[in-house]
Amino acid sequence: MVEVSVSGIALDNITNMPIIILRDKDERELPIWVGLLEAQSILLALEGIMTPRPMTHDLLKDILINLGGELNRVIITHILDNTYHAKLIVSKNGGFIEIDSRPSDGIALALRTNSPIFVDKSIKFINSFEQTPISDEEVLRFKEELRNLNPSDFL
Repeated sequence: MVEVSVSGIALDNITNMPIIILRDKDERELPIWVGLLEAQSILLALEGIMTPRPMTHDLLKDILINLGGELNRVIITHILDNTYHAKLIVSKNGGFIEIDSRPSDGIALALRTNSPIFVDKSIKFINSFEQTPISDEEVLRFKEELRNLNPSDFL
């Protein structure tokens, strides 16, 4: 397994979908396309923005902790039909529980619990990923939108 960190989020110029960029210590990158809500959750965690009420991944973290578990690590295990698969490795009572997960959910939870993220060695990294960085203006606009979120926005 290869340990990675979230180096940022980019936008796909063709689909306008967010891309989570994972990077290993050798600067190799693994782009993973995600949905808008998943990217939002990851950005909230990356920026340390707290919402007035717990969002889904905050709730999952709280449930995990209150049930006596701890997220040990997230592993992106394989790709099948152009879809990445992941597992949450949860420790509880001296043992481990593996839980199937979407990579985006695992990443969002790992960022909230300061848990490591790994990628199986069978998954191919790339040496560089051509990306269009999000401009400073877009980041500021997005942060302002996040600050102004209301729970009713998600109904």
